[in-house]
Amino acid sequence: MRKRLTGFVHADGARLLDGAGNPLLLRGIGLGNWLLAEGYMWKFGDEMSSPRQIEHRIEKLVGPDRAAEFWARFRAAFITEADIAEIAALGFDHVRLPLNSRGLIDDAGQFLPDGFAHIDNLLHWCERHDLWVLLDLHGAPGGQTGTNIDDSPNGQPELFMDERYRWMTVALWQEIARRYRHSTVVLGYDLLNEPLPNEWQHVYPAELVELYRELTAAIRAVDPDHLLVYEGSHWATNWSIFTDVIDPNSALQFHRYWCPPDRSSIQQYLDVRYRLGLPIYMGEGGENTSEWIYTAHRLYEQHGISWNFWPWKKLDTHTSPVSARVPDDWALIADPSAGVDADTAWRILLRFLDAIALHACERRPDVINAMFGRAPLRLPGWGFIDQRARFRDRFAGFDTEHVWHHDAGQPYRAEEIMPMSVQAGDELHFPLERRPAGWRVDSDDPGAFEVRWNGDRLIARANIAAQLRAIDLTAN
Repeated sequence: MRKRLTGFVHADGARLLDGAGNPLLLRGIGLGNWLLAEGYMWKFGDEMSSPRQIEHRIEKLVGPDRAAEFWARFRAAFITEADIAEIAALGFDHVRLPLNSRGLIDDAGQFLPDGFAHIDNLLHWCERHDLWVLLDLHGAPGGQTGTNIDDSPNGQPELFMDERYRWMTVALWQEIARRYRHSTVVLGYDLLNEPLPNEWQHVYPAELVELYRELTAAIRAVDPDHLLVYEGSHWATNWSIFTDVIDPNSALQFHRYWCPPDRSSIQQYLDVRYRLGLPIYMGEGGENTSEWIYTAHRLYEQHGISWNFWPWKKLDTHTSPVSARVPDDWALIADPSAGVDADTAWRILLRFLDAIALHACERRPDVINAMFGRAPLRLPGWGFIDQRARFRDRFAGFDTEHVWHHDAGQPYRAEEIMPMSVQAGDELHFPLERRPAGWRVDSDDPGAFEVRWNGDRLIARANIAAQLRAIDLTAN
C-alpha cells in the first residue's frame, strides 16, 4: 500500500484529513461516460442522451449480439490503467467514478459480479498509481433526477416515487460498503449525483433527506470508517436541505458550471460550512474556457475547497484533458434518422472504439494548465484572487449574461473581454503552481504594470491607473 493511501480519508470538523492526520486539499477528475454513457460526450442530440437511448440505438443498428460485444469492448477501452497512470502523472490525487446501478444490481435485486469487476479493476489500478477513488452513484435505481443523466426508465425521479427503487438503492449502497469497507483506496461514498433538479427540488426535499439518513444508517451498519458525501438538490447547487449534520464523518458536495468565478458563486456553501462545521467539496465543474477554469479553481483553493474536474475524456472536445477524434461517418451513428446497414454501422463503431483508446487521443494541455495554474497559460485580468473587499465585485459594469456559457471552450469575442481597471498602487495576485519562465502583460499601456514573482504567485502592480486584459505565461 502506497503511503498516501494508508488509512482512511476522514472529516475532522470542517477539514478533510488523510489517514495520517494530514490536512487535504483534494484535486481530482471525473471518469464520466465510462460506466454510465452520456450522449453529449458522444456528440449525440437530446433524443439519444441517456444510457438507455444510446444502448437502444446501437442495438437497433447492429443487433443484440454485436451490441453486447461493443459495450464489452467499450468498457475495456475507454478507461484503462494507462488513463489512470496519466491522471496520476499529471498531478491529480483522486478520481470520481460515476456508477450506473443497472450495471451493479438487476431488477430482482441480485448483484451483478461483472459490474463490480470494473470497480475492482479501477481500485487496483489506482492503488498502483497512488490515487483515491470516490464512488459516485450517478444513476440510482429508478433515477434520482428525472432527467437524461441518470438512466431513469421513464424520465422521472422514480427513486422517490416507488418504494422498490428505494429499497434497491439502500441494498446497493450497503453491498458497496460491505465489499469495500476495508479499502483505503476508496476515498468515500458519494451517495446520489445531482438529485432532484428543477421542479423536483420542491416536490421531494424531505424524502431526499430521509433517504440520506436511511443510506447513512445502512452503510454505517457495515462500514464505520469511510467518508460519506451528500449532494444538494437542483444539480447539487441547492443546499437548503442541509439543516443539521447527518453524519460527522461526511462532506457536502456542490457543482459549479457557467457561473461567475468569484465568491458570489460559492458564498452559500461557505456559509453552510461555517454553520454545520463540515468539509465542502466542489465535485463537478468545467465545460468552459481555460480562463474560467483557472479562475474558478484558484477561488476554490483560496477558500480551502477540494475539487474534482468534469470529465477526463470526451469525443472531439476542447474542454477536457483528453479528446477522442470523431471517426469517419460518425453522423450515420449520431443521427437517429440516418439509414445505415448493420455491417457499415459496425465498421463505424469499431473505428470509434479505436479512437477512444488513450494512445489514439489528443491532449488538451491548456485545460490541465488552467486547473493547476501551470505555464503556458493566459491569465485573464479578472482571474486574480481577492485581496481587498473593493476587488470582489470584479464584474460590475460588464454584460456577463453570455460570457460564462462558453461550454465548448470557444475563445471570448472582442466584446466579451473584460479588462480590469485598477488605480496606481493597486495589486492583483495570480496564484500559480510554480514560477513561469516568463510573462507578457496585455494592457492598455505597456508600461502600466510591474509584474513580479512572490513565491507562489505573480503579482501585477499598477504604476498608473490602467486596464489589465491578461498576462500571458511562458514555460521553459
